[in-house]
Amino acid sequence: MIIVLVRGLAVVEVAGGMRVLGIDPGLRLTGWGVIEVDGVHLNHVAHGVVRPQGKALSTRLLGVYEGIRAVVVEHDPERAAIEQLFVNTDAMGSMKLVHARAVAMLAAAQAGIVVAEYAPNRVKKLVVGAGHADKDQVAYMVRMHLGGADIAAGDAADALAVAITHALLDTRMSRIQAGGSMAVIS
Repeated sequence: MIIVLVRGLAVVEVAGGMRVLGIDPGLRLTGWGVIEVDGVHLNHVAHGVVRPQGKALSTRLLGVYEGIRAVVVEHDPERAAIEQLFVNTDAMGSMKLVHARAVAMLAAAQAGIVVAEYAPNRVKKLVVGAGHADKDQVAYMVRMHLGGADIAAGDAADALAVAITHALLDTRMSRIQAGGSMAVIS
């Protein structure tokens, strides 16, 4: 068993490849990213954005659902993670975003994938090292974690950051749940 230090966390090696889908939900753009965890290596598989069409909320939600469902079918992830809602002063906008999160989670859940949720600040803290990092900093560190993959700042980079967060935390929790001991090094 190999234990590696990543951003102050001891991360254990995962036997074989495990695909993780990260989702950054939105009604205009829903970012998605798929990575593969192979041992202690994180490898970029694919990323992109779903661009729902139409003006009606129901039409946009259908677009998010169909887009994420297509990603799940094409890339066959074993795990998924989504960014939690960041509540702002626009209550109506926040409620619409809740709907987008729900249909994205449903698309994964229908394939038998349990979807983990992470707060945006936790994702940034783990991937970048600062909980209030901007989109350019997130994209830069995502590229570093994924061996220099060509990823621009934006929704897809944020989704990949969510996938990286889940991969790092999921492998750590799997080791702990299996009865092993692990020291967190800070």
